[in-house]
Amino acid sequence: MLIEQLGEIVNDYRDVLSSYLLSPRKRVYALYLITSLLLAYYVYRKSNLKITFFGYLFKREYWTSESAIVDYLFILFNTLVKVLVIAPFLIYSLTITEGVNEYLISSFGAFSVDISPIALSITYTLSIVIVTDFFTYIIHHLLHRVPFLWKFHKVHHSATVLNPFTQYRIHPVELIISNIKGIVIKGLITGLFFYIANGSISLLTFLGINILDFAFMFVGANLRHSHVRLKYFDFLENILISPFQHQIHHSNKKEHFDTNLGSRLAIWDYLFGTLIKSDSVKEIHFGLGEREDPNYNSFRKNLLAPFKRL
Repeated sequence: MLIEQLGEIVNDYRDVLSSYLLSPRKRVYALYLITSLLLAYYVYRKSNLKITFFGYLFKREYWTSESAIVDYLFILFNTLVKVLVIAPFLIYSLTITEGVNEYLISSFGAFSVDISPIALSITYTLSIVIVTDFFTYIIHHLLHRVPFLWKFHKVHHSATVLNPFTQYRIHPVELIISNIKGIVIKGLITGLFFYIANGSISLLTFLGINILDFAFMFVGANLRHSHVRLKYFDFLENILISPFQHQIHHSNKKEHFDTNLGSRLAIWDYLFGTLIKSDSVKEIHFGLGEREDPNYNSFRKNLLAPFKRL
């Protein structure tokens, strides 16, 4: 029995690890890396650099430095956390969905307004994106402002070079917080729309809608964690966070701390005064800057330092 359980864990670990490159739900899915490569070439050509594109994109320090190795080790470790800790709780999103639907039916009866499935699907997709993005902003703001939470989020900002895999340089405590947020929000919103649909759309259809996520990742989301300065039009950066705006968020300069906290949308930063646009920044370097801490310069230290310093 124990051997069978260990075998299942190993299989699940392998599946989750391979999904990073093979699943369109993952940021570093192979297709998204290819589209990011094309956008990087566009930026390279506009920059008129005197190095080859290969040298521009694959400079050794971006991919094999000590900071990059920490990124990779967090992927390996957090995959185990996902299998052992997070995966068993994902079912609760469905539980919340069914609970919300049953509560609304018992309280208000069956929803009787006829709404087309297409309108419902579009509204649901927009609602998931906007509400999730708003609460991601709020939690991200707290991760920066609350000293207890910053000790964990500091792991992500301790990266001194960025590559697409830095996305997964997250302390397991922050990973759990992020997944709890996703489980609750998706469960509540899906339950509400499942009630409104009143059987006209299956629950599986709702759970499968992610076209905006696909679009976000298809158009260069991987460049957010990179040295490739992909900017948007000035007016658009009031609405959407460009890759370079997120790079500013990783800057080690004090004036850039706690800015551009939005995940996809810049409107929250615009409304709450934390927005910085690309054209106002000329030079950035990554890392903790004056907040530099020797306890965050290796995988082991990044993993343990938040607990030691509580």
